Amino acid sequence: MSLWIRYTHTTGKNNGRAGFGLLDEGRVIEYEGDMFASPSRTGRTFGLEDVSLTSPCVPSRIVALWNNFHALSAKLGKPLPKHPLFLIKPSTTLAGPGDTIQRPAAYDGKIVYEGELGIVIGKRCSNVSVEEAAAYVFGYTCVNDVTAADLLFEDANFAQWCRAKGYDTFGCIGPAIATGLDWENTHVVTTLDGVERQNYPLADMAFSPLEQVSRISRDMTLLPGDVIACGTSLGVGSMRDGATVEVSIEGIGRLTNHVSEVLATVEAR
Repeated sequence: MSLWIRYTHTTGKNNGRAGFGLLDEGRVIEYEGDMFASPSRTGRTFGLEDVSLTSPCVPSRIVALWNNFHALSAKLGKPLPKHPLFLIKPSTTLAGPGDTIQRPAAYDGKIVYEGELGIVIGKRCSNVSVEEAAAYVFGYTCVNDVTAADLLFEDANFAQWCRAKGYDTFGCIGPAIATGLDWENTHVVTTLDGVERQNYPLADMAFSPLEQVSRISRDMTLLPGDVIACGTSLGVGSMRDGATVEVSIEGIGRLTNHVSEVLATVEAR
């Protein structure tokens, strides 16, 4: 299994320069070219402490699933769907490791975390079968599918999933992309200010990653770097302003983000 990362240098003559490479026991092996199309080693290596991690890919969209776990489906009292139910989070929602989840300026309601597995697409993908789908998966990452929960059903005539999940910084991804991940034997663990809130097995998924790639590719063309967020399970909850939320998956790492303290700042004035 390999771990691909993107980063900016924080020390020396390369300070501020962006790059990508493989993470190997605390060292970064630098690559150049296109991560998804035969990148080549530069021959340079440096310490992880010399860089700041950014989102490991830059998706043109995040396809986010709903009701894709047996346990959550049972709790909701809803049947599992016959086809993946999904919404699209725009590219502008993207946030990386350590980035702040910004509270929307005109919204003072609940902001909710949803720890999830993310599938990273490696090449242009359209109308592929389940058997073909593995060739289009580059790897897997952690996702926090953030939601302005009070907006979902603000209008009784139209559920506003895209609006509630489409704000800037509401698509947290990272810290790395793991290739060759044994996802069936891993759990998603989400902590809020150090307290575990989610710990669910990915084996409980209704549609497997390869089924998701196949079925969604029949609905739209997926591009290199696009991310499919596989949906969440039990334990979703709200985050107060100033909170720290972490989503971790063994084999990928820990995605840490903080919620902005916009309201506290305004009240202090």
